[in-house]
Amino acid sequence: MDKENTDFGTYQKARKNHWDAIARKMDSWKGWSSAYHKRLAEVYRFWVAPGQRVLELGCGRGDLLAALKPSRGVGVDFSPEMIQRARVLHPDITFVEADCHNLQEIEGPFDAIILSDLVDDIWDVQEVFSQLSRLCHDRTQIMMNSYSRVWELPLLIVEKIGLAKPKMSQNWLTIEDVSKFCNKFLARLWPFKLFTLSNFIMARPRPRNVPKAPLVSVIVAARNEAGNIAEIFRRTPEMGAATEIVFVEGHSQDDTYAVIEKEIARHPERKSQLHRQTGKGKGDAVRLGFAKAKGDILMILDADMTVPPEDLPRFYEALISGKGEFINGVRLVYPMEEEAMRFFNFLGNKFFSLAFSWLLGQSIKDTLCGTKVLRKSDYELIAANRTYFGDFDPFGDYDLIFGAAKLGLKIVDLPVRYRARTYGTTNIQRWSHGLLLLRMVAFAARKIKFT
Repeated sequence: MDKENTDFGTYQKARKNHWDAIARKMDSWKGWSSAYHKRLAEVYRFWVAPGQRVLELGCGRGDLLAALKPSRGVGVDFSPEMIQRARVLHPDITFVEADCHNLQEIEGPFDAIILSDLVDDIWDVQEVFSQLSRLCHDRTQIMMNSYSRVWELPLLIVEKIGLAKPKMSQNWLTIEDVSKFCNKFLARLWPFKLFTLSNFIMARPRPRNVPKAPLVSVIVAARNEAGNIAEIFRRTPEMGAATEIVFVEGHSQDDTYAVIEKEIARHPERKSQLHRQTGKGKGDAVRLGFAKAKGDILMILDADMTVPPEDLPRFYEALISGKGEFINGVRLVYPMEEEAMRFFNFLGNKFFSLAFSWLLGQSIKDTLCGTKVLRKSDYELIAANRTYFGDFDPFGDYDLIFGAAKLGLKIVDLPVRYRARTYGTTNIQRWSHGLLLLRMVAFAARKIKFT
């Protein structure tokens, strides 16, 4: 046996004995760490929606994994004492006694893989990350947290006086160190802000398979837009395997509904649907359209044609290529046509874009551009977890952006050329809606930034 294997065996044996002893001690001992682990569960619950397939490496007694309410939960730990207690505490979850350097007996794929306070305690970080590839699908979230180096001395003091679980020597990897390992096996890695004691990192695997061409649904919420319907049919391009146009007519005072019916009859070659909105607001109309859509990819096209339908294939390519998971249109980059956006509306949009970029930790250059594209599977997760934010957004834009950010989706801004209306008038009320948007920003700060 060579020295490397001998060193690895000695390292692992010492740590296994250490964590076995901690497991026995935790049966009767409680310290400050319980508050820390409670906070960890709150943070991970923010990112991981209930009902997903979740794997946790270094699961300990399984409390964090159980808190996420997975549809299939698998916990891995090399401490037999930890695994024994986990099986008793959480009998509905599968726990496997195994070394995270060898995960051959684990069967994937998983929607989320968690390494909580683990990367600082393992022998070969690169080997562990390479093991994860087999357990991922193209959309798997890989999430980890590790202690910040600035807490190294304070934690040592707290451990010495018996208020925290003792630890063996740590790797104390920085975000940059971990990123080097992730970048070799994973793509699109971005660090999140410092959360108290820990640095949090989220990554996704590099797409490996070219997906088959999907069905695309273009949702058009139409209120008093009769003069634009024929152009929507004429100018909306075919994308993917096929493209359907889903119209939701919302209490129009003109003959928008009848015109849509007429155009559907005139274009039997186009897949299309028409629904009457029963609720109020564009957000409600878009949600109805999403619910009725048959496509794998969902797009929003404003019926006022201020964003040209001819731009939609660029959104499709950005999503299908893996460059982003939520593609957000931006009207504030290219020069606009005269009268396309009033001056105070322009200033308001600039303000909200800066506010949301700060809130979400991702660039959001335009929060209210109507053109947004995402996968239906992601939208269904957003809808299933809408109660976290509540149904308070009449426009639907913030509802989608908040939901995408909470899921950890990579938001990509895509510039569009914003045109002036050629028919009808805007349904936006500048001042009253502006005050509503301010309240929504404050609400988002509480639910996202300071959660």
